[in-house]
Amino acid sequence: MVVIGHEAATGPTTRLGHYRARDGSRGAAVDIDVDRPHVGLVVGKRGSGKTYTLGVLAEGLIAAAGVAPVAVDPMGAFTPLETADVSAMVVHPSVRADALDPRQWCTVLGLDPEQGAGALVWRAASECATLDGMRSWVADADAAASTVRAAANYLALAASWDIFDATGIEMQTLCSDSLTVLDMSGLASRPAGAVLAAVATALYDARIAEQTSRLPWLLVDEAHVFTDGVARRPLRRLVTRGRQPGVSCVLATQRPSAVPATTVSQTDLLVAHRLTSMADINALQAAQPTYLDGDFAARLPETTGDALVVDDGTESVHHVTVRERRTPHGGKTPRASDFAADSAHEAPSRDCETRWRGGN
Repeated sequence: MVVIGHEAATGPTTRLGHYRARDGSRGAAVDIDVDRPHVGLVVGKRGSGKTYTLGVLAEGLIAAAGVAPVAVDPMGAFTPLETADVSAMVVHPSVRADALDPRQWCTVLGLDPEQGAGALVWRAASECATLDGMRSWVADADAAASTVRAAANYLALAASWDIFDATGIEMQTLCSDSLTVLDMSGLASRPAGAVLAAVATALYDARIAEQTSRLPWLLVDEAHVFTDGVARRPLRRLVTRGRQPGVSCVLATQRPSAVPATTVSQTDLLVAHRLTSMADINALQAAQPTYLDGDFAARLPETTGDALVVDDGTESVHHVTVRERRTPHGGKTPRASDFAADSAHEAPSRDCETRWRGGN
């Protein structure tokens, strides 16, 4: 067995898969160290298995001691875990209004904080802890009627997202021994980004303040959705400074070229599935470590479920076939043929096993 992430891991590990021999045969088992914090990046084109791999990691973290796994699920790929025989809880997250600082409020609403409605929203966020309080403060503000009206309209938009309340998601939920799945499948990018910004900040602050003895693992699917919005700064802080207090962050994306270069360079665990976009390949190639000999593109796998794993902790490269999931995978792409039998009033044939075919 080889452990990825640390040369001599003695604490908790989780099974990623097995070595893939040149002839396609199955080799030695490959595990990932989950005893220490890591920054991970799982990449691959649509259907190559990146979300599936993130689910494999989530399964392992559920079974590991001393960690608190949290999965950000913008596509509903992890919601089937709620009915699986594992310790997982799916929540429709809400956050406190003051979980976002004044700058983040302006960012999430697309406002310039130095003028007009943006300046008014900034001041309201500085003065009030709740969204209702911010709206009342703006309504009573000594400002031009047009500015007050514009700021009120933006805050009404935020209220329509239905993600802000006076309590928000509790730290006991985020830092439990179960997998917490934040179901954001019904949220647009801006409210989803607000939730992620608040959660990433809360996990970091909880470890800094020693409010939890568990080491959080934040798993973010479709991470490219969040790289240019209100969650950008909180994610950057986790990536660049999270390991010191013990917060791991693993981002999964089909567009590594959309991920900030800082994130790619800080990654100590890269799991690369099949990629065909030169922009995405070049983004990873630019951060290629010196110990990765040869052409990076030429070493990428061709088969769904296979991955090139670059382990910066041990400065090694591994060709791995990711193991099959033990729980349902919700990231499979629907096919018309799946429903053809239903439309003919026949029972469709379904494969009982969770297979790689069609996984994201």
